[in-house]
This record gives sequence, C-alpha cells and structure tokens, in this order.
Amino acid sequence: MSLVSQIILNADNELRYPSIGELQSIKNYLTTGEIRICISSKLRDNEKEIIQQASKAIFQLHPEYIAPGGNAEGSRKRSLCLRDYGWYLRLVTYGVLTGDKNSIEKIGLIGVREMYNSLGVPIIGMIDAINCLKQASIKNLEEDEIGIIEPYFDFIIQGMS
Repeated sequence: MSLVSQIILNADNELRYPSIGELQSIKNYLTTGEIRICISSKLRDNEKEIIQQASKAIFQLHPEYIAPGGNAEGSRKRSLCLRDYGWYLRLVTYGVLTGDKNSIEKIGLIGVREMYNSLGVPIIGMIDAINCLKQASIKNLEEDEIGIIEPYFDFIIQGMS
C-alpha cells in the first residue's frame, strides 16, 4: 500500500481529515516521485551486477558459507542464496516506489527469522548479506538517492535482528 493510501485509510478509520503532518508527508512523497522511479529503474537495470557485488562481499566476509559443509556450498545452494538477493532487492524497490515499509513487512519479513532458522541459515549471515546488498546498491546511486533507499534496507535488517 502506498504512503498516500495508508494516510487516507488511517484518517478514514478515525473519521477525520488528514492532519497537517500527514499532508506534508504526502507532499514530500510526491516531490520525490521522479527520484523514486529513477532509483527503482537503476536497481532493476543493475540487478545482476548488484547481486554479483553483494555475493562477492558476503563470501569474503563469511568464507565458511562456501566452504565444504557451508550453507552456500556448491553451485545449487549458492544460486538459492542469490535468488534471495534478487527477492530482497525487489522488496526494496517496492518500498521505494510506495514510500512505505508495509509492503516489505507483509511480503518479506513476517516469519523470515523462523524460515531461515528452520533451514539452518544463520540470521547474522542474512543480516550481513542484506547489508552487502545495500552497499552494492548504493554504489549504483547518486548522493540524493541514497538517503531515500537506505531506510528500506535498514528496515529489513532491523526486521531480521
């Protein structure tokens, strides 16, 4: 749900007009619309490169993951890890486009800790992986775009912590 939709629903549920602060949030969101679309396009267009950079970084940080017996040992397990990278990158673009973290929470964070724990994937490794994905993504963005995207990565990291 977009920031605008969420504000309207909240106001309607409380039988009131949107507050001055809520209207200012909408104004800020609308003025960054072009930048949000640009960020989303850059992430989409550079997905493969971003994932390659992030995977290189995580395996340098945690070489035990690709060592014999590691969670990303072999090409099959490694490709599953990289698939998750693409999924999280898409979640970030959804958040950037909607200006809201609810889609990230609903689609990508509810039950994520339990899922990774049941698969034997160390949560600290996933947190590090999302941070590597964040850093690789930032390399493809302009200075004014970084401040828009960081909170969505940080939200995922916090949700996994």
